[in-house]
Amino acid sequence: MRVGLTGGIGAGKSAVAARLAEHGAVVIDADAVARDVVAPGSPGLAAIVEAFGTDLLDRDGGLDRGALGEVVFADEAARSRLNAIVHPLVAARSAELAAAVPPGRVVVHDVPLLVENGLAPAYDVVVVVLADPEVRVRRLRETRGMSAEQARSRMAAQATDEQRRAVADVVLDNSGTLAQLQAQVDALWTQRLGRPTRDGRPPHEGDKPG
Repeated sequence: MRVGLTGGIGAGKSAVAARLAEHGAVVIDADAVARDVVAPGSPGLAAIVEAFGTDLLDRDGGLDRGALGEVVFADEAARSRLNAIVHPLVAARSAELAAAVPPGRVVVHDVPLLVENGLAPAYDVVVVVLADPEVRVRRLRETRGMSAEQARSRMAAQATDEQRRAVADVVLDNSGTLAQLQAQVDALWTQRLGRPTRDGRPPHEGDKPG
């Protein structure tokens, strides 16, 4: 079963992915893959330098993701240019990783921009993690050192919660505690993801939580 997992920055998607991994899912993290495909010496990094210049390199010759983020989140054209470079590389590498997973395993694709890139149809189940916007701002300030203005700017550059709900098969609310979120993930696993039918298809729509 192919599961697409998404949610806005600060919503808690990584916590959901970690809990699903504890249940036995194979998680393919698009952010981690994106870092791999622009590693020093890679064609991906060379393409980014050609498009945006050497100012986005750190002292070791790697990509300064913070500096790049400041550029692309403030400029839609720059963001589109970056996506045109990185997304095909991430898609190809993710497909390689998924192809290596043994049959019968649940594969969770952790994809921050699933909605923005129209990827929902590629998955058997789409899981969306939502949280109150002010909760997300607080988390980003506490965990990533962002200002409230920076956090809201990053959030505004992504899909809206309404757009995410429109493609969701399952919605998880992470406005509360970690324990509350994990209980929702446990229910998702036992009711839907952990028991695919014999032909590998997900269970009936009526079985899903959320």
